[in-house]
Amino acid sequence: MKYYLLIVTVFYSIICFGQSAAELAEKRVDLPNGWRLTPVGKQLQLGDLPLNIAVSNRGKYAAVTNNGQSTQTIQLFDAKRETLLDEIMIPKSWYGLAFSNNENFLYASGGNDNRIMKYEIKNRKLERADSIYLTENKKETISPTGIALDETAGKLYVGTKDNNSLYIIDLKTKNILDKILLETEVYSCLLSADKKQLYLSGWGTKTVLVYDIAANKISNKINVGSHPNEMCLSKNGKYLFVANADDNSVSIISTENFKVIETLNAALYPEALPGSTSNGLALSKDEKTLYVANADNNCLAVFNVSTPGKSSSKGFIPTGWYPTNVKVINKKIWVANGKGLTSLPNPAGPNPMNLRQAVHYQQADTTGPAKLEYIGGLFKGTMSIIPVPSPAQQGVYSAAVYQNTPYTKIGEMNSGGEAGNPVPARVGDSSPIKYVFYIIKENRTYDQVLGDVPGGNGDSSLVFFGKYYTPNQHKLVDEFVLLDNFYVNAEVSADGHNWSMGAYANDYLEKTWPTSYGGRGGSYDAEGMREIANNKGGFIWDHCKRNGVSYRSYGEFGSKEKANIAALKGHMSPTYEGWNMAVKDTTRFYQWKKEFDSLLSINQVPQFNSLRFGNDHTEGLRKGRPTPYAHVADNDFAVGLFLDHLSHSTIWKQSVVLIVEDDAQNGADHVDAHRSTAYLAGGYVKRNYIDHTMYSSSSFLRTIELILGMPPMTQFDAAATPLWRCFSPVPNTKPFTALMPNVDLNEKNIALNKWQEKSEHFNLAKEDGVPDLEFNEVLWYGLKGESRPFPAPRRSAFLQIKADKDDD
Repeated sequence: MKYYLLIVTVFYSIICFGQSAAELAEKRVDLPNGWRLTPVGKQLQLGDLPLNIAVSNRGKYAAVTNNGQSTQTIQLFDAKRETLLDEIMIPKSWYGLAFSNNENFLYASGGNDNRIMKYEIKNRKLERADSIYLTENKKETISPTGIALDETAGKLYVGTKDNNSLYIIDLKTKNILDKILLETEVYSCLLSADKKQLYLSGWGTKTVLVYDIAANKISNKINVGSHPNEMCLSKNGKYLFVANADDNSVSIISTENFKVIETLNAALYPEALPGSTSNGLALSKDEKTLYVANADNNCLAVFNVSTPGKSSSKGFIPTGWYPTNVKVINKKIWVANGKGLTSLPNPAGPNPMNLRQAVHYQQADTTGPAKLEYIGGLFKGTMSIIPVPSPAQQGVYSAAVYQNTPYTKIGEMNSGGEAGNPVPARVGDSSPIKYVFYIIKENRTYDQVLGDVPGGNGDSSLVFFGKYYTPNQHKLVDEFVLLDNFYVNAEVSADGHNWSMGAYANDYLEKTWPTSYGGRGGSYDAEGMREIANNKGGFIWDHCKRNGVSYRSYGEFGSKEKANIAALKGHMSPTYEGWNMAVKDTTRFYQWKKEFDSLLSINQVPQFNSLRFGNDHTEGLRKGRPTPYAHVADNDFAVGLFLDHLSHSTIWKQSVVLIVEDDAQNGADHVDAHRSTAYLAGGYVKRNYIDHTMYSSSSFLRTIELILGMPPMTQFDAAATPLWRCFSPVPNTKPFTALMPNVDLNEKNIALNKWQEKSEHFNLAKEDGVPDLEFNEVLWYGLKGESRPFPAPRRSAFLQIKADKDDD
């Protein structure tokens, strides 16, 4: 068995349309989540997380709003020449974008600045012209989203997602004419063809709201699929098309009676699990074809809609990573790929030349300090410009999309593996493992902790918390299994905990966490904190409840008796602390131990147990608080104590412990910034084994589900490779003995320096309340010293196992 490193170099503005199946296969890119890309068309560079494309009335211009964690910009393109004309920074933005009728002005939603930005187009450049404020109270949370212009009536309509309202603004005076409270967050706004109605997609519901302009009220609520977002309208105004992200579908509405006349399944299979994330729509010029952007399937679904109500599928078109928007301009299909074309390698460490600067041929200042890159803003979007494919080419494209997608309907119930393995190959088959303990830790890369382990693919120069500080985790990978090819599905904790517990982060969460992580306002909406951010169907605990599996949570999605979601009410430990950096993980261990011993004595240990040990996050160098080494050693010792106690219990043989990080955002890794540490232990886990197989966060959930006899929750755990290679049908019940820490767990930061001073201002009251790039920089220079340059997180197409022929 051997493995190899696949490095993909991205060349921008290369024309690659009209490709054969062989040409597409040759250019296929593997992603860290196990899915693949074969993007077609001409590729233009966009910014960080492009969410919307606006097209001017005569098709002269196209504009893109980039709404990611790092620099936010508005880009202006010559739609006919397909070239970038201008790019201007915008302090805060989100989705909303609209041209004036005369193509001289562009309006953009100003995010948590609670305003609409107005730009004038002069000499094919964008110039800031005006701002329209929705409130004078800067602390009020409004967050404008979709906007619609009616210049004939002199009005601007603005939907919002934080105070769930519709604002009606006088364009001339900039006064707010009315504010109408709604029952849901709004995604997009669209005027009817006769300008008598305004359609609003109720993002947090299953409805499209119809606002009657003359009556000044919501006159209709149309039931559609879950998480309606982007909408488009036929030219005659008779048909409204609505993308439903959580249902992998599109609703076609007759505007004559406000009824859904047809629902299109945009997924690759009938009755597909959640995970396609349909979130963009465009009609062809002749309105006979509908293009649907499936963000998480990395493709467009194509439908013949020449007769609405009798539509049919035409196939699929492969795109870049996470397509968020699609428009048809001058008979070509324009697609905004939210995460670009691939993971990006950074073999030289921090690079003084920013990627977008390089693409736009701007001279970098190579004499200054390196520009540090952070995983949350490292993705750069692209625009795919795709000629409309012929029927034959459409067939080639459709086949490529299926080849890129590891999810299949057959795979939902049959995962593969080997006969007699403790991890069943089929859902519902029995396993000798009866108890699952799933531990979630915080934010470490593989190289930071295990880069010094012999036999693994590590870079010892990037080790931060090696064997001296994490003796138990090093002993764990030595005695059981070393996984050096594991990748988290997420970028940060906001999507990381949802991915770790639900094998998915929905369109709301993926599109909004960059706002708060970029310091532009907003809240931490993950872990059940806001209904709209929750996965359809819930999380692993909801899944256990539906399938008759007993469960309990210790600090995950809640703390003590406070449960963030309904499924955990009555299933949370009343004494276990959740996120709280003032509480040691070793204290959490003893909180768990007391309850575990009590449950064990009456034979009531739940089948599924989730625990949170998160102090490896650390608090930086805040004076008087535990040092980063003390926090990490505390976390390591808690893991050791947990394994020690469980392995000496009567249920050890029937137990398995799976440990993952929710994300890998707090450091560098020489393979990929998604690569992280993961651990396994238990009576049926192999001993002294190294597994180079590519696994993801979803692989761990799939393994848990198969052991407990549950089907997958989403397309991602259904498609993930379970960890059956790490298990043996012959148990080994030798217990684990915890190692004492090598550092004082009460060691406090005492130094007074600029890194300590920065740490004092960090908000550690909530997960990832700290600007992570600054946090990583503080840890690096504070612990390593200023003589060593700070390494940026690296991006690559990731290390992949070359399996034996039987496993191909």
